[in-house]
Amino acid sequence: MDAIKRARLLSKWVLLLFLVMMWFCLALVMFAEVAMGTAQWLRVGPALVATVCFSRLYLRIVDALLDSRYASRQIMVAGALALFALVMGGADPFGWGLPLMVWLSVATVGISGRRAVALSAATFAVAVLVGVVSVVAGWNLTALETGDAGASITGIVIGYALMAVSFPASNRLWIWIYELARQAHEGREAHARLAVAEERLRFARDLHDLVGHQLSLIAVKSGLAVRLSGAEESPARTEMTEVHTLTRKALRELRQAVRGYRELDLPAELESVKSVLEAAGVRCELHLPYRELPDGVAPVFAYAVREAVTNVLKHSSATFCDITLSFTAERAELRVRNDGVVRQHVADLGSGLSGMGERIAAVGGELTARPTGDGEFTLTAVVSLPIRG
Repeated sequence: MDAIKRARLLSKWVLLLFLVMMWFCLALVMFAEVAMGTAQWLRVGPALVATVCFSRLYLRIVDALLDSRYASRQIMVAGALALFALVMGGADPFGWGLPLMVWLSVATVGISGRRAVALSAATFAVAVLVGVVSVVAGWNLTALETGDAGASITGIVIGYALMAVSFPASNRLWIWIYELARQAHEGREAHARLAVAEERLRFARDLHDLVGHQLSLIAVKSGLAVRLSGAEESPARTEMTEVHTLTRKALRELRQAVRGYRELDLPAELESVKSVLEAAGVRCELHLPYRELPDGVAPVFAYAVREAVTNVLKHSSATFCDITLSFTAERAELRVRNDGVVRQHVADLGSGLSGMGERIAAVGGELTARPTGDGEFTLTAVVSLPIRG
């Protein structure tokens, strides 16, 4: 089991501890009610069934949170079941009020801090209101034991206040730590994939420059030797002609292999740069067409995406990056937009964009990269279709 799987398992068990604690406390409460002869099964029975159903939904909600999903429907149903158990069970904070507090601990994960505070406050108010009503109606176990309604209400307020603050904070903290670990892991993998791609490009370049150059010379020399050989049917001329043919074939196959090494895969490149950006704390959004890009466009745009994202990471203080791909019958367009223009200056972007502009121009396209005037920086690559070359 790798480190990220262990982190996920640990986080899951931490979240499930709330469920274990809830059932332990409920078992004690039901045992106490049976021992005192105060158990009202017409109320406790439905509350128990609702809590069992709530527990099953809680497990699904935890799995969704660990997958970075907010299971809205399950959370709403689980909240209704927890509230039902609260009303039917008597609303003791450390008894039938626990399902609602345990629900709150996961319902506040995956939403903004302001919404989490508002939800916690609303849940606290509902729990206290039901608790006060249960004390007045004589359903609350603590009030029955002590006979002091004022002390019971005070305990209800304090108990729910402590749980409404500590339960959401604990789970939000654990999920936040797990997300940091997962993003760091994905970012490391993305960096590794980019490093492999860069090495493939370097190897292809060296192979073309060194071996390709030597094969070209051999082909030229062998062709010259064929022409200079005098006899039409001499064995030397025949062998040299074959050497010339084989050299040309080897050179052609080498160029095909190098072309395959040097072409980037656009979907893989988009996935890699998204992982790298998010690992660096830059929110990345992809807007892609439903259809595949026309032939020849994807490799060109893959290089442009890599160069644009490299500049975002090196030369900006961006907090978000928006990558949009679109095309019509006449043209295809790539737009990379970020909000890091405060520290970004076109003159400081190095030779990468210049080389990319030349690559785009070689296929009949145009590259522009400039601030937009509203605190953002946009790189746009446009090529005409069908692509040439």
